[in-house]
Amino acid sequence: MPDAPHVNLALQGGGSHGAFTWGVLDALLSDGRIAFEGISGTSAGAMNAVALAHGFAQASGKHAMEMRESARASLEQFWEGVVNIGTLTTSISQVQRAPFDILFGGFSGLTGDQSPSQLLTDAMTSFWSKSVSPYQSNPLDINPLKDFLEQMIDFERIAAFKSLKVFVVATAVTTGKAEVFSGKRLTANAVMASACLPTVFQAVEIEGQHYWDGGYCGNPAIHPLIYQCDSRDIVLVQINPIKRDKLPKNAGEIMDRVNEITFNAALIAEMRAIDFVKKLLSEGKLDPARYKDVLMHRIDGGEILGVWAAETRVLTNNAKVGEIVNGG
Repeated sequence: MPDAPHVNLALQGGGSHGAFTWGVLDALLSDGRIAFEGISGTSAGAMNAVALAHGFAQASGKHAMEMRESARASLEQFWEGVVNIGTLTTSISQVQRAPFDILFGGFSGLTGDQSPSQLLTDAMTSFWSKSVSPYQSNPLDINPLKDFLEQMIDFERIAAFKSLKVFVVATAVTTGKAEVFSGKRLTANAVMASACLPTVFQAVEIEGQHYWDGGYCGNPAIHPLIYQCDSRDIVLVQINPIKRDKLPKNAGEIMDRVNEITFNAALIAEMRAIDFVKKLLSEGKLDPARYKDVLMHRIDGGEILGVWAAETRVLTNNAKVGEIVNGG
């Protein structure tokens, strides 16, 4: 049997909607017809990326099927851990619970109006109307997810595992530019920086610089997969809708749509740049030896992400995998 074609993965962030990405990754790993060269992830996408890479690194040197099963188990362990953290935070102080709920509201027993969009709206409203920053509301910078990441993910092993490149993106507060963390610079702090909503969490300090959520500069960033990987195929797992037909009217809907637009802006810009380069290549105006003719594939959560529940862990169907394998 010939070696599986290699593709790169680009994983969007989106709180507990990242469970949809888990389902997509689980299906791709189970199918086994494609292999991965690089992964770029932001926020929840970054967490999926390191969980998957951790599983591969743990099974380094074993048969490809065993490595895929190890990656599947690692992703499952991560999301089960998220559920367990959500259960624990319901019995502790609201100060400890609130940041986790905003990131993974669907996994901590929330009901009714306590959706992630509503939680984020409440946080934003509190921030602007009362001038309460996370340095005041959470002065100890408590975040149970960071401890969990440090305990579960072996970042040193991921750095040493050369068969898979992992890129996590955060936004530098002072410059507003994207910072890509990979190799030995990829740590639990880097992942938390990638998921750092500035109205909820204190900026994450790394090497003397401070960082906020990577979604402002790349959700996810595509350029590391173009310039640092050989494969021209990129599979985008998108969980933030670009288009909405309904006009948002209440506070939660408006804030939700503002966030969708904001966290898709950088991705749309990169997609336009890729399309522009492809047109110039097709017209013979660029040297194909210097510029990569990227093939983009998209797996979109679509309407299923409108249903807010832990059941957003769904598996993409085999037809999707077949399209990627066959260049669709």
